[in-house]
Formats: sequence, C-alpha cells, structure tokens
Amino acid sequence: MLSSSDDDAGLGGAFRRQRRVIFALMLRRMRTRFFGNGLGFLIAILWPLSHILFFVAFSVYRGRHAPVGESAALFFATGSATFMAFSYLAMYTMQSISGMRPLLGFPAVKLLDAIFASALLEILSSCTVTLIVLIIGISFGIDVMPRDAEQAACAYGSAILLGLGMGMLNSIMALMVPMWAMVFGLSRILLWISSGAIFLPDTLPEPLRTWMSYNPIAQSLEWMRSAYFEGVGVGFLDKAYVLKVAIFLIFLGFVGERAMRGYLLAR
Repeated sequence: MLSSSDDDAGLGGAFRRQRRVIFALMLRRMRTRFFGNGLGFLIAILWPLSHILFFVAFSVYRGRHAPVGESAALFFATGSATFMAFSYLAMYTMQSISGMRPLLGFPAVKLLDAIFASALLEILSSCTVTLIVLIIGISFGIDVMPRDAEQAACAYGSAILLGLGMGMLNSIMALMVPMWAMVFGLSRILLWISSGAIFLPDTLPEPLRTWMSYNPIAQSLEWMRSAYFEGVGVGFLDKAYVLKVAIFLIFLGFVGERAMRGYLLAR
C-alpha cells in the first residue's frame, strides 16, 4: 500500500501541484491585467461585452436587416458573441504570456502552465460575457433561446477550441517574434470582416462561397446560426472541418512549445 508521501510523489500528487500552479497563475493574471488589483479584471468582461453591445446596437440603429430570422439584434449578436469568444481567447492568451515570462524562471512554472492559466481565465470571461448578453436580450424581450441548444453549445465550444489553438500558437510566435502580437491584433479586424459576423457566407456567390468555406471561424459562426435559424448552413457548414482545424492548431501548439521550449526560455 502506498504511503501518503508516496501518493504525493505519484501522478495524483503531480496533478495537485500542477493544479495549484495554474490556479496561482490565474489569480496573478486577474490582479495584474488591469490596474493592479482583482477588481480590474471586470474590465476583461466589460471590454468584449461593450464591443458586442455596441455593434449590435449600431447595426439595429442603422436599420440593417438580418438576412435570416425576424430579429436583426439576434442575428448580429450570435455572430458577434461567437467571434469574440475566438478572438479574445486567441489574443489575450498570447498577450498574457509576455506578462508571465518572469515567472517562467521558477522550476514549478512551465510555459504550458502559463498558457493554460491564461486560456482558462479567458474562457471563463467569455462565458460570463455570453451569459450577460443573453440576460440583456431577454430583458429587451428578444427570444434568445436557440432552437437547438445542444448545437449552439457545440458551436460555441468550437469557437473556444479554435481560440485556444490559435492562442497557443500566438503565444509561441509572440515570444519568438515580439511584433507578432501587433500583427495578429490588427488582423482581427480583417478576420471580423471576412468571417461572416455581419453577413451569411452561405449567401455569397461562387467562388467566394467556396473560399469562405475554408475559413474555420466562418464555419463556427455558421454553426452557431444554424442552431438558431432553420436552413442556415445547408450545403456550406462542415462541423467536422471546424473541429479538425481546431485540434490541429492545438496539436501544433503542443509541438511548437515542445520543440522551441529551450530556445524560448533562453531569450
């Protein structure tokens, strides 16, 4: 029978130590991201929330009609919230690594610990933002419940997986090439425009429609809207493709971290 000390040194003990490290990194990130205290992390929730609400309100105010469904607000909110889940996870997971870099000198803290701690924090923030958006929609009398809640959850999960994979790659790229953070930050605008947040890719003429089908973010947004609106994504949506790309990006992140670990920490 294993003693308590043996148990602490085994797989269970390693898991508990790793959990404590990630939790400590999450707490540190919460305190240091804005204003140097925990309350500043509320900005991490209010920032994407304000982006979503501003875009939806602006689109409705300008009288833009939804290409599908009866509520323009619901159409634009489904695209915006799903895109922001990907975008903020990919962006702020990358940015947080530079802030945690001094901690990588401690033997107990690994690069993957910092990446996962940042990613978990962004996922919790993203889910909180989405919940608030749903509550606001309900308060305005909008039917925010999807016709297929399971598929809506899967679509949101696909956006998170894409953001996690891209965030892992961005973290490694930003450590290797510091300018990469600015390049990706600017590219988010192009991704926003080209990924179907404000239109339905399925309605584009050929060959644009085919080209758009290779954009996994556009596929993720279309997946979300197919859970709300009947007939969306027929002939365009490929759920397996989204998941394959997301898993491939995460795999590349693991491989890149493993292959470049010594080089990255020595810089």
